[in-house]
Amino acid sequence: MTMKAKVLGVNMVKFKKPGLSDPYEMMAAKAVQGALEDAGIEYRDIEQAYASYVFGDSTCGQTALYQVGMTGIPIINVNNNCSSGSTALYMARQAVESGEVDCALAVGFEEMKPGALGSIWNDRTPPMGWAVERLIELNPDLPEAPLALKMFGAGGKAYLEKYGANPNIFAKVAVKSRSHAVKNPYSMFNQTLTVEEVMNAPTLFPTLTRLMACPPTCGAAAVIVCSDSFAKKHGISNAVEILGQAMTTDTNVSYDDPMTLIGTEMTKCAAQQVYEKAGIGPEDVDVVELHDCFTPNEVVTYEGLGLCGEGEAEQFINDGDNTYGGKYVINPSGGLMSKGHPLGATGLAQCTELVWQLRGQANQRQVEGAKIALQHNLGLGGACVTTMYRLN
Repeated sequence: MTMKAKVLGVNMVKFKKPGLSDPYEMMAAKAVQGALEDAGIEYRDIEQAYASYVFGDSTCGQTALYQVGMTGIPIINVNNNCSSGSTALYMARQAVESGEVDCALAVGFEEMKPGALGSIWNDRTPPMGWAVERLIELNPDLPEAPLALKMFGAGGKAYLEKYGANPNIFAKVAVKSRSHAVKNPYSMFNQTLTVEEVMNAPTLFPTLTRLMACPPTCGAAAVIVCSDSFAKKHGISNAVEILGQAMTTDTNVSYDDPMTLIGTEMTKCAAQQVYEKAGIGPEDVDVVELHDCFTPNEVVTYEGLGLCGEGEAEQFINDGDNTYGGKYVINPSGGLMSKGHPLGATGLAQCTELVWQLRGQANQRQVEGAKIALQHNLGLGGACVTTMYRLN
């Protein structure tokens, strides 16, 4: 018999540009200590830990957590590309729901370098080789560009061509996200944007400018997951329940077009599984944190999550249904675009924001009356983790 897992404590450090942050182990330790304080428990209460990161040698998780304590617990290092943080959360939830432990920790961190993401291991088969080969088959005339830029740029271009949407929708999403970030003290960027500024920024890829792309970022976040009995034992009344969670990977459908190559099918399948597990559909969601590494990905994810119908994202954006006063508030934190995207920490920072929203602790960016929250975290290569939360 499984039990529902609850988020007991959350915390994150303010994300920073490469070269301006503390070392990864210090950022991670600070995030964990803050999550413990938020939960009102001690590190010795943690029975298992999952440490997520992409850029680092093996057992960085141990080095980070040893700054907090050395209690002999299992520490599992997790690398699942940009969805690493949510993968760590997924594993912590599984450990609690299975009854293996009553309290588990997921901590994510990243110490990144400036510039576009690139492969570290160039002497072996690239994990994204199959996707790049298929993209070239579908679009042999695409210009050369860094991997992520090429994949998401091509996916956005395909969306515009398929539905005849105005390219300025990608700029409008960037403007919306930045308007949210202005109210978030944890955001890297706090200057508002206009559509014209975004559209006139340097072009990185056809239909994609610099202000439609997230920056390389350093940072850390931590989430503590526990059983209901653990929460009651410690007198916790503001634990947030994980109503449903799903992780999906690629299928043969991923080969279909540039949009499925960037995870639209994974997103759709993960969302459907979560809605089924939770018994709650997208129409009941109040606040969403989704994976907007590039603004085209936010646009296609609206449809993948069922927030609007297929081909309806442009109208959805123009009607303001992705912000305060509309159907949903999407990325109230400012999202990856403005808050930053330290790969291993991103999914746990999304969870942190949503827990704050459900508790009513989001201050100026608080979504009024938020009761149901939805999270989407995507990694090419690939994995998609979608999670639904509710405050008990």
